[in-house]
Amino acid sequence: MSDGSGRDTRPHGGAVALRAVAVSGVFALLVGLPWVARSRLPEPLATHWSGSAPDGSMPLTAAALVPAGLWVAVVVAGAVARWRGGEQARLWSAAGLGFGGAMLTGVQASIVSANLDRPSWQEARPVGAEAALVLAAAVGAGLLAGWLARRGGPGPRAVTAADETRLELPDGQRAVWLSRAVNPWLGRLAAVAGLGAAGSALGAVAGLGGPAWAAAAPPAVVALAAGGCSSVRARVGEQGLTVAFGPLGRPSRHWAPEQIASARAERRTPAQVGGWGYRLSGLGTTVMLRRGECLVITPRTGADFAVSVDDAERGAALLNAVIAHRNALDGHADRPPPSTD
Repeated sequence: MSDGSGRDTRPHGGAVALRAVAVSGVFALLVGLPWVARSRLPEPLATHWSGSAPDGSMPLTAAALVPAGLWVAVVVAGAVARWRGGEQARLWSAAGLGFGGAMLTGVQASIVSANLDRPSWQEARPVGAEAALVLAAAVGAGLLAGWLARRGGPGPRAVTAADETRLELPDGQRAVWLSRAVNPWLGRLAAVAGLGAAGSALGAVAGLGGPAWAAAAPPAVVALAAGGCSSVRARVGEQGLTVAFGPLGRPSRHWAPEQIASARAERRTPAQVGGWGYRLSGLGTTVMLRRGECLVITPRTGADFAVSVDDAERGAALLNAVIAHRNALDGHADRPPPSTD
């Protein structure tokens, strides 16, 4: 399916799997938080406050299942919006899921914390500052989810030209090549670890464990490392080559045309470079997200750098054209590239 600009707007399998993991994880947190703490909670437990005093309660089972049911309704509404709407509906759906998931889990953690070790629901502690913090976190999660959906929408897109070692660019013409690659397994690992970090933090905040940072730090580190290596975006233009990592596009590396001797497409496998992710080997540095075609540059100083992205041959052709054009402007068209021996 295309949006009319040549871009593929169908959801990638990895993105669908990540959404499924996130949706399931939020559901598990909503049901699991009160269930894990059930031996330390009154029956029923306070679920609504008027000012600083609780004025409403629910049985523990209902307190676990009602928020989970609301989450299911949010997910269904988001899916319908994505199905019936266009690009804007997709972005609003992602933002809504981020906001709703953060809001519901934050409220659930606050309810559990307020009722913990209380003899009756009428004696649940007041819920004050937590409400503002939960709302702020939910707004932030919604904005982040919408922003990530916007960044992750377009698939690979390249300049329209024949595959050559170097493209011929008429004077004054600008061309840009964009491509990306995703490793769904690393993305799923990041999602699972991130949910583990969120669950540990929520449990700690609710009083079910030790300090929040100690509980959440190990899975958070795994989530950040896996997420940073789960996707990559490459951009070739008149400013050279930029490679951005992870769904946030950070960190990133940039090479100006004058820093690059040449570019090429080359097939590489994880076995050749020592595995998946950001690898250092005798071939130089390789960002290996999937086996096959890689865009490889030979810098004027330092080792080769390769990134596994789609349509690497065309990206290399455009990059060579940009390098030649810059060399011609600088009066170095005949300068040979450094030896790689």
